[in-house]
Amino acid sequence: MAPRKGSLVLVDAERVKRWGALAVVEVRVMTYLKYLPALLSVAIANPFLYLLAVGVGVGKLINTHSGGVDGVKYLTFLAPALLATAAIQNAMDETVFPTLEGFKWHKNFFAMNATPISGKQIVNGVLVAAMSRVLFSVTVYGIIVYLFGGFTSARGWLSILTSLAAGASFGAFIMGIAAWAKNDDSFFMILGRFVMMPLFLFSGTFYQLSTMPIYLRWIGWLSPLWHTTELGRFLTYGHHITALMFVVHIGYIAAMFTFGITFSHRQFERRLTK
Repeated sequence: MAPRKGSLVLVDAERVKRWGALAVVEVRVMTYLKYLPALLSVAIANPFLYLLAVGVGVGKLINTHSGGVDGVKYLTFLAPALLATAAIQNAMDETVFPTLEGFKWHKNFFAMNATPISGKQIVNGVLVAAMSRVLFSVTVYGIIVYLFGGFTSARGWLSILTSLAAGASFGAFIMGIAAWAKNDDSFFMILGRFVMMPLFLFSGTFYQLSTMPIYLRWIGWLSPLWHTTELGRFLTYGHHITALMFVVHIGYIAAMFTFGITFSHRQFERRLTK
Protein backbone atom coordinates (compact mmCIF):
# COMPACT_ATOMS: atom_id res chain seq x y z
CA MET A 1 0.00 0.00 0.00
CA ALA A 2 1.42 3.39 -1.02
CA PRO A 3 2.23 5.85 1.82
CA ARG A 4 -0.29 8.60 2.43
CA LYS A 5 0.70 11.97 1.04
CA GLY A 6 -0.26 15.61 1.31
CA SER A 7 -3.55 16.42 3.04
CA LEU A 8 -4.27 12.70 3.43
CA VAL A 9 -1.65 12.66 6.19
CA LEU A 10 -3.88 15.00 8.20
CA VAL A 11 -7.32 13.90 7.02
CA ASP A 12 -8.68 10.37 6.94
CA ALA A 13 -10.86 10.52 3.84
CA GLU A 14 -12.51 7.17 4.54
CA ARG A 15 -13.45 8.27 8.05
CA VAL A 16 -14.91 11.52 6.72
CA LYS A 17 -16.86 9.57 4.11
CA ARG A 18 -18.22 7.22 6.76
CA TRP A 19 -19.03 9.78 9.48
CA GLY A 20 -19.58 12.93 7.41
CA ALA A 21 -22.99 13.65 8.93
CA LEU A 22 -21.43 13.88 12.39
CA ALA A 23 -18.93 16.44 11.09
CA VAL A 24 -21.87 18.57 9.91
CA VAL A 25 -23.54 18.16 13.31
CA GLU A 26 -20.34 19.29 15.03
CA VAL A 27 -20.12 22.43 12.91
CA ARG A 28 -23.75 23.33 13.58
CA VAL A 29 -23.55 22.66 17.33
CA MET A 30 -20.36 24.71 17.65
CA THR A 31 -22.23 27.56 15.98
CA TYR A 32 -25.05 27.23 18.53
CA LEU A 33 -22.57 27.37 21.40
CA LYS A 34 -21.29 30.74 20.21
CA TYR A 35 -24.76 32.16 20.77
CA LEU A 36 -25.71 30.13 23.84
CA PRO A 37 -26.59 33.13 26.10
CA ALA A 38 -28.90 34.52 23.40
CA LEU A 39 -30.47 31.12 22.71
CA LEU A 40 -31.06 30.56 26.42
CA SER A 41 -32.60 34.02 26.84
CA VAL A 42 -35.01 33.45 23.96
CA ALA A 43 -35.82 29.91 25.14
CA ILE A 44 -36.83 31.28 28.56
CA ALA A 45 -38.39 34.63 27.67
CA ASN A 46 -40.69 33.45 24.86
CA PRO A 47 -42.58 30.75 26.79
CA PHE A 48 -42.61 32.77 30.01
CA LEU A 49 -44.24 35.82 28.43
CA TYR A 50 -46.56 33.75 26.26
CA LEU A 51 -47.78 31.57 29.11
CA LEU A 52 -48.21 34.62 31.32
CA ALA A 53 -50.42 36.30 28.72
CA VAL A 54 -52.35 33.39 27.20
CA GLY A 55 -51.99 30.40 29.45
CA VAL A 56 -52.60 32.27 32.71
CA GLY A 57 -54.38 35.47 31.64
CA VAL A 58 -56.85 34.09 29.09
CA GLY A 59 -56.78 30.70 30.76
CA LYS A 60 -58.07 32.13 34.03
CA LEU A 61 -61.10 33.58 32.25
CA ILE A 62 -61.81 30.30 30.46
CA ASN A 63 -61.40 28.25 33.63
CA THR A 64 -63.70 30.59 35.56
CA HIS A 65 -66.50 30.77 33.00
CA SER A 66 -66.23 27.38 31.27
CA GLY A 67 -64.49 25.16 33.75
CA GLY A 68 -61.59 24.62 31.36
CA VAL A 69 -61.45 22.80 28.04
CA ASP A 70 -61.69 19.06 27.33
CA GLY A 71 -62.19 18.32 31.01
CA VAL A 72 -58.93 19.95 32.18
CA LYS A 73 -57.82 23.48 32.95
CA TYR A 74 -56.97 25.56 29.91
CA LEU A 75 -53.19 25.61 30.41
CA THR A 76 -53.09 21.81 30.60
CA PHE A 77 -55.10 21.66 27.35
CA LEU A 78 -52.84 24.25 25.72
CA ALA A 79 -49.44 22.90 26.83
CA PRO A 80 -48.96 20.05 24.29
CA ALA A 81 -49.88 22.39 21.42
CA LEU A 82 -47.49 25.10 22.61
CA LEU A 83 -44.61 22.65 22.95
CA ALA A 84 -45.30 21.23 19.48
CA THR A 85 -45.49 24.75 18.03
CA ALA A 86 -42.15 25.66 19.62
CA ALA A 87 -40.61 22.49 18.20
CA ILE A 88 -41.88 23.22 14.69
CA GLN A 89 -40.72 26.86 14.84
CA ASN A 90 -37.24 25.93 16.04
CA ALA A 91 -36.97 23.09 13.52
CA MET A 92 -37.92 25.50 10.75
CA ASP A 93 -35.34 28.09 11.84
CA GLU A 94 -32.54 25.54 12.14
CA THR A 95 -33.20 23.85 8.79
CA VAL A 96 -34.37 26.67 6.52
CA PHE A 97 -31.71 29.26 7.36
CA PRO A 98 -28.73 26.84 7.18
CA THR A 99 -30.05 25.50 3.88
CA LEU A 100 -30.36 28.93 2.30
CA GLU A 101 -26.97 29.85 3.72
CA GLY A 102 -25.41 26.66 2.41
CA PHE A 103 -26.77 26.98 -1.12
CA LYS A 104 -27.17 30.70 -1.73
CA TRP A 105 -25.76 33.09 0.87
CA HIS A 106 -22.38 31.55 1.77
CA LYS A 107 -22.49 28.43 -0.44
CA ASN A 108 -20.68 26.40 2.23
CA PHE A 109 -22.56 23.22 1.26
CA PHE A 110 -20.61 23.18 -1.99
CA ALA A 111 -17.37 23.34 -0.02
CA MET A 112 -18.54 20.47 2.19
CA ASN A 113 -19.50 18.45 -0.87
CA ALA A 114 -16.03 19.00 -2.34
CA THR A 115 -14.84 16.69 0.45
CA PRO A 116 -16.08 13.09 0.80
CA ILE A 117 -19.21 14.42 2.58
CA SER A 118 -22.29 13.66 0.46
CA GLY A 119 -25.49 15.65 0.06
CA LYS A 120 -27.40 13.07 2.10
CA GLN A 121 -24.92 13.40 4.94
CA ILE A 122 -25.32 17.18 4.91
CA VAL A 123 -29.10 16.77 5.18
CA ASN A 124 -28.79 14.28 8.02
CA GLY A 125 -26.24 16.42 9.87
CA VAL A 126 -28.27 19.62 9.61
CA LEU A 127 -31.43 17.83 10.76
CA VAL A 128 -29.76 16.11 13.73
CA ALA A 129 -28.22 19.41 14.83
CA ALA A 130 -31.58 21.13 14.43
CA MET A 131 -33.21 18.50 16.62
CA SER A 132 -30.63 19.14 19.34
CA ARG A 133 -31.76 22.79 19.32
CA VAL A 134 -35.40 21.66 19.34
CA LEU A 135 -34.79 19.35 22.30
CA PHE A 136 -33.11 22.17 24.23
CA SER A 137 -35.86 24.71 23.53
CA VAL A 138 -38.76 22.32 24.15
CA THR A 139 -37.24 21.07 27.41
CA VAL A 140 -36.88 24.63 28.69
CA TYR A 141 -40.45 25.30 27.55
CA GLY A 142 -41.63 22.18 29.38
CA ILE A 143 -39.93 23.26 32.61
CA ILE A 144 -41.65 26.64 32.44
CA VAL A 145 -45.02 25.00 31.70
CA TYR A 146 -44.48 22.81 34.77
CA LEU A 147 -43.66 25.85 36.93
CA PHE A 148 -46.87 27.49 35.71
CA GLY A 149 -48.82 24.38 36.73
CA GLY A 150 -49.57 23.21 33.19
CA PHE A 151 -48.67 19.59 33.82
CA THR A 152 -51.25 18.02 36.12
CA SER A 153 -49.58 14.60 36.09
CA ALA A 154 -46.13 13.10 35.59
CA ARG A 155 -47.24 12.09 32.08
CA GLY A 156 -47.10 15.74 31.03
CA TRP A 157 -43.45 15.32 30.12
CA LEU A 158 -44.47 12.92 27.34
CA SER A 159 -45.52 15.97 25.35
CA ILE A 160 -41.81 16.65 24.83
CA LEU A 161 -41.58 13.40 22.87
CA THR A 162 -44.55 14.26 20.66
CA SER A 163 -43.08 17.74 20.13
CA LEU A 164 -39.81 16.22 18.95
CA ALA A 165 -41.81 14.13 16.47
CA ALA A 166 -43.46 17.31 15.18
CA GLY A 167 -40.12 19.07 14.79
CA ALA A 168 -38.46 16.14 13.02
CA SER A 169 -41.26 15.60 10.51
CA PHE A 170 -41.70 19.28 9.69
CA GLY A 171 -37.97 20.02 9.64
CA ALA A 172 -37.21 17.11 7.30
CA PHE A 173 -39.88 18.29 4.87
CA ILE A 174 -39.27 22.05 4.97
CA MET A 175 -35.52 21.57 4.42
CA GLY A 176 -36.26 20.03 1.03
CA ILE A 177 -38.54 22.93 0.16
CA ALA A 178 -35.81 25.40 1.15
CA ALA A 179 -33.31 23.55 -1.05
CA TRP A 180 -35.77 23.70 -3.96
CA ALA A 181 -36.59 27.42 -3.52
CA LYS A 182 -34.78 29.89 -5.79
CA ASN A 183 -36.10 33.23 -4.48
CA ASP A 184 -35.56 33.46 -0.73
CA ASP A 185 -37.57 36.71 -0.35
CA SER A 186 -40.83 35.26 -1.68
CA PHE A 187 -40.05 31.98 0.08
CA PHE A 188 -40.04 33.62 3.51
CA MET A 189 -43.21 35.58 2.74
CA ILE A 190 -45.09 32.45 1.66
CA LEU A 191 -43.71 30.38 4.53
CA GLY A 192 -44.67 32.93 7.18
CA ARG A 193 -48.06 34.03 5.88
CA PHE A 194 -49.45 30.95 4.19
CA VAL A 195 -47.83 28.08 6.10
CA MET A 196 -46.80 28.95 9.66
CA MET A 197 -49.68 31.28 10.50
CA PRO A 198 -52.48 28.95 9.31
CA LEU A 199 -50.80 25.99 11.04
CA PHE A 200 -50.70 27.89 14.31
CA LEU A 201 -54.25 29.25 14.13
CA PHE A 202 -56.16 26.35 12.58
CA SER A 203 -54.57 23.20 14.07
CA GLY A 204 -56.57 22.96 17.27
CA THR A 205 -53.96 24.90 19.21
CA PHE A 206 -56.25 27.15 21.24
CA TYR A 207 -59.45 25.10 20.94
CA GLN A 208 -60.50 21.69 19.72
CA LEU A 209 -60.49 21.30 15.96
CA SER A 210 -64.03 19.91 16.04
CA THR A 211 -65.34 23.35 17.07
CA MET A 212 -64.14 24.94 13.81
CA PRO A 213 -66.23 25.23 10.62
CA ILE A 214 -65.90 22.13 8.47
CA TYR A 215 -64.41 24.12 5.59
CA LEU A 216 -61.38 25.05 7.77
CA ARG A 217 -60.75 21.71 9.46
CA TRP A 218 -58.78 20.38 6.49
CA ILE A 219 -55.92 22.71 7.49
CA GLY A 220 -55.64 20.84 10.77
CA TRP A 221 -55.96 17.45 9.11
CA LEU A 222 -52.93 18.26 6.92
CA SER A 223 -50.96 19.84 9.74
CA PRO A 224 -48.27 17.93 11.66
CA LEU A 225 -49.05 20.31 14.52
CA TRP A 226 -52.60 18.96 14.93
CA HIS A 227 -51.57 15.31 14.74
CA THR A 228 -48.81 15.71 17.33
CA THR A 229 -50.98 17.90 19.55
CA GLU A 230 -53.69 15.25 19.58
CA LEU A 231 -51.12 12.61 20.51
CA GLY A 232 -49.67 14.90 23.16
CA ARG A 233 -53.06 15.54 24.74
CA PHE A 234 -53.87 11.83 24.71
CA LEU A 235 -50.58 10.90 26.36
CA THR A 236 -50.47 13.71 28.90
CA TYR A 237 -54.00 13.93 30.31
CA GLY A 238 -56.06 11.27 28.56
CA HIS A 239 -57.73 13.25 25.77
CA HIS A 240 -60.13 10.87 24.04
CA ILE A 241 -59.10 9.56 20.63
CA THR A 242 -60.05 6.28 19.01
CA ALA A 243 -57.54 3.51 18.37
CA LEU A 244 -57.88 4.18 14.65
CA MET A 245 -57.06 7.87 15.06
CA PHE A 246 -54.09 7.01 17.28
CA VAL A 247 -52.69 4.92 14.42
CA VAL A 248 -53.55 7.65 11.89
CA HIS A 249 -51.71 10.31 13.91
CA ILE A 250 -48.57 8.20 14.29
CA GLY A 251 -48.74 7.07 10.66
CA TYR A 252 -49.10 10.64 9.39
CA ILE A 253 -46.07 11.89 11.32
CA ALA A 254 -43.99 8.88 10.27
CA ALA A 255 -45.04 9.27 6.62
CA MET A 256 -44.29 12.99 6.62
CA PHE A 257 -40.84 12.40 8.07
CA THR A 258 -40.07 9.59 5.60
CA PHE A 259 -41.23 11.61 2.62
CA GLY A 260 -39.51 14.75 3.91
CA ILE A 261 -36.09 13.21 4.47
CA THR A 262 -36.22 11.42 1.10
CA PHE A 263 -37.31 14.62 -0.65
CA SER A 264 -34.52 16.61 1.06
CA HIS A 265 -31.91 14.03 0.09
CA ARG A 266 -32.93 14.28 -3.55
CA GLN A 267 -33.07 18.07 -3.59
CA PHE A 268 -29.63 18.41 -1.98
CA GLU A 269 -28.05 15.88 -4.32
CA ARG A 270 -29.68 17.55 -7.33
CA ARG A 271 -28.56 21.04 -6.39
CA LEU A 272 -25.02 20.02 -5.43
CA THR A 273 -24.46 18.28 -8.78
CA LYS A 274 -25.76 21.10 -10.98
